[in-house]
Amino acid sequence: MRKLPNTVRTPGLIQILHWILSPMGQMEACAKRYGDIFTLNLMRPVVFVSNPQALQQILTSDTKEFEAPSDWNTVFEPMLGKNSVITLSGEAHRRQRQLLMPPFHGDRMKVYGQVMSQVTEEVMSQWQIDKPFSVRNAMQAIALRVIMQAVFGLYNSDRAEEIEKTLCLLLDERENTPIRVLQLYFPALQKDLGPQSPWGKFLRNRAKAHQLLQEEIQERREQPDASRTDILSLLMAATDEDGQPMTDEELRDELMTLLIAGHETTATGLTWAIYWIHKLPEVKEKLQAELDSLSDLTDYSTLLKLPYLNAVCCETLRIYPVGMLTFPRVVKTPVSMCGYDLKPGTILLGSIYLTHQREDLYPEPKLFKPERFLERQFSPYEYLPFGGGVRRCIGTAFAQFEMKVVLATILSQLDLALVTKNDIKPKRRGLVTGPHRPIEMAVISPHQV
Repeated sequence: MRKLPNTVRTPGLIQILHWILSPMGQMEACAKRYGDIFTLNLMRPVVFVSNPQALQQILTSDTKEFEAPSDWNTVFEPMLGKNSVITLSGEAHRRQRQLLMPPFHGDRMKVYGQVMSQVTEEVMSQWQIDKPFSVRNAMQAIALRVIMQAVFGLYNSDRAEEIEKTLCLLLDERENTPIRVLQLYFPALQKDLGPQSPWGKFLRNRAKAHQLLQEEIQERREQPDASRTDILSLLMAATDEDGQPMTDEELRDELMTLLIAGHETTATGLTWAIYWIHKLPEVKEKLQAELDSLSDLTDYSTLLKLPYLNAVCCETLRIYPVGMLTFPRVVKTPVSMCGYDLKPGTILLGSIYLTHQREDLYPEPKLFKPERFLERQFSPYEYLPFGGGVRRCIGTAFAQFEMKVVLATILSQLDLALVTKNDIKPKRRGLVTGPHRPIEMAVISPHQV
């Protein structure tokens, strides 16, 4: 029996239920008791790591001492498909990643700035003075429309609207129950018990999304247009080292990945940012002053470099990161870590949440303090909201840019107030995190500089 670090002794079933219902509370309790490294039994032993040096060791030795376990990312398969860059591992993952990278190159992002501002203004135009609205719903509408425009091009079509509606049904907050999470972790529970059963509803919405995406791909194949520069057009034209393009099925799964991962996480980040900015008057005051000093909001190069706006976005993604964990790695050759010898086959998870809560890195970690990011630089192993190593999020530049443009557009045009008075905490939302209850805001007046 191999000795694993700081193994939690409660029965396995209790650990799994705790993990599904309250993962952040569970990780914090374990970190308090065991420190930087501990083992939970989640159907099999999994070692959690939150030490920056250990994370550096894992993320810089990717593919040498560690690799992605081929069967671990299957929890994402029902939503994203077998061919998603998120569910694939090894050589297949590397190939898909290389095909997906060009549209998300940093310089290309600025092309989307105008779309981000325009879509934000469209959604803002629906807000009425003194009438509360759900921040999450509004941010989800913005982020989904932005990624739809970026992926399919600047056009409005019946199919694009249908895809939007179907994705909203797939990601419906009301369907996001512990039962759904259990079904993701335990495939045996994935039973279609009719159109109104949770899994049955999910399967029908997914089939509709697949059909709509397939129709779009087919139409593009039949009527190619070399002048189009949207992400789907770029992906259809891309070929791997052997000159092979993506198949229709690969394209469909990557589109599901881009559309879902590309808006859901950004919407959550924006929701938290708006909450914190309006919860803490001193943060709003500083940020508002910085934005008011900008003569042209469409000067995206300057906007991207605003120090306090950047610090607010960074602190938002630090305090409650949307992704709690890095992608899992499995030990390939014996390694030493945090004073333990780990054998081949050991599964490791980097805890982004615990790393971001470290008192030695972030004094008073439960407080929202953007100034941390003005006072010092953090390494990619101390601050890693988008993961790290060979599986770092492809859309990092896109998401950071979008957060800044959307926040700047809203704050430069409207004065908002927080209607929800109680403190908002993070909770599990499917495989990621989000606010534990709806956050409501209201427009007080147009913003006067």
